[in-house]
Amino acid sequence: MEYPNSFIKSVLFEFDRYKTMGNKTFLQLNESDIHWKLSESDNSIALIVKHMSGNMLSRWTNFLTEDGEKLWRNRENEFVQPYQSKEEMLIAWEAGWQCLFNALNSVSPENFNTIIKIRNEEHSIVQAVHRQLAHYSSHVGQIVLLGKMIKADKWTSLSIPKGESERFNKDLFKR
Repeated sequence: MEYPNSFIKSVLFEFDRYKTMGNKTFLQLNESDIHWKLSESDNSIALIVKHMSGNMLSRWTNFLTEDGEKLWRNRENEFVQPYQSKEEMLIAWEAGWQCLFNALNSVSPENFNTIIKIRNEEHSIVQAVHRQLAHYSSHVGQIVLLGKMIKADKWTSLSIPKGESERFNKDLFKR
């Protein structure tokens, strides 16, 4: 059965792409940068990562057998008391992603039709994965935007820089 394998391979690629965008953003930031907020009511990068990690650990722990909203998760706490250091934040970031990748790598043609519950709502594996891919990509977008705002003219683009599309395409199609 090709579909489950190709689907999982595809979403693993996409999740890795977003994780990499986050990683490349973090490389450009220092300790104080991860705590910067535009206003008091906004989330810092450290808080966004805390939320993402909490969500990932809840959703992907025992993905095939338990509801994705674990009783031990305290979602409200994810938006207070950010990680104190960049190192602490990166450890949580990696733990969340590792949980996700382990769960997705456990999906096989034999269990692909398992019904997944998130907050007691039934999802196919495809629906559950797409739900989380959309959620995490939106937060990574927030992280990248905050990184760009913080670094301003010192920001190194994660994609094709403005004004470079023509050169990029020319170089790409020379190959």
